[in-house]
Amino acid sequence: MTGQTGRAGPTGTTGTTPVRVLRLIVVGVRTHVSYMSRSPLEITFAVLVPLVHATLAVYLFRAADDPDRLLTAAVGAGLMGIWSSVLFGSGGAVQNQRWLGTLETLVSSPTPLSLVLLPITLATAVIGTYAMGATVLWGAVLFDVPLDFAHPVLFLVAVPVCVLALGMMGLLLAATFVLLRNANALANPLDAPVWLLSGMLVPITVLPDWTLPVSWVLPTTWGSRAVHAAVSGGPAVSGVLIPMGAALALGALYALLAVLVLGRVEHRARAAATLSLA
Repeated sequence: MTGQTGRAGPTGTTGTTPVRVLRLIVVGVRTHVSYMSRSPLEITFAVLVPLVHATLAVYLFRAADDPDRLLTAAVGAGLMGIWSSVLFGSGGAVQNQRWLGTLETLVSSPTPLSLVLLPITLATAVIGTYAMGATVLWGAVLFDVPLDFAHPVLFLVAVPVCVLALGMMGLLLAATFVLLRNANALANPLDAPVWLLSGMLVPITVLPDWTLPVSWVLPTTWGSRAVHAAVSGGPAVSGVLIPMGAALALGALYALLAVLVLGRVEHRARAAATLSLA
């Protein structure tokens, strides 16, 4: 017999069975994608910012007399757009729920908070995939960037893997953002450093040596490496598959850390009564 709170019962009515978890994620992603696609602010950032990034990246690579890497520049700008969407979406997810007055309800619901936030972070990554297509087409139409992918099929696989890894990293960020009264205050300074450390636009080999260990523990680094290898890599597919595997492994680790962090963060937020502070 299920308890009165609906949290624990032998029949598994908590909504945490694999089928229900998958359904929750699918429905949540669809709902939040629909919600964000109707936001003028989200649409403006999703449409304009990636195109600005792509234009600057193409001109920078042309100024460096490196025309063979123009497609890499366009793809890198797309990765930057996906990361920005995930980063600010993760921060805005908590803040928006505070503004709507639903954060306390979500935290007190039988569904674990991690499964509530995961569809939001994945939805922001899905919205961000527009940046990839837009920047590549923008470069091809306006700057005559040749669309000569080294591994076009693997590219179509590497991009969703990178998006999933970014979503897992966004989930960990969202876990820490629950404690902050203004999550965007932390999101703003994380934008440029992460895409630099991840090698989205420029290789991490040009960065100082002390930054390499930080880059290696970021799933964004391996996701970006897989995408770039599919664009301009050699004939060996291992250069794409190995980074993809590393991105998924680190993404799973970040998701596990997010679940653990959310447990402590939720307990602390409840004890300090800081959930509804705006």
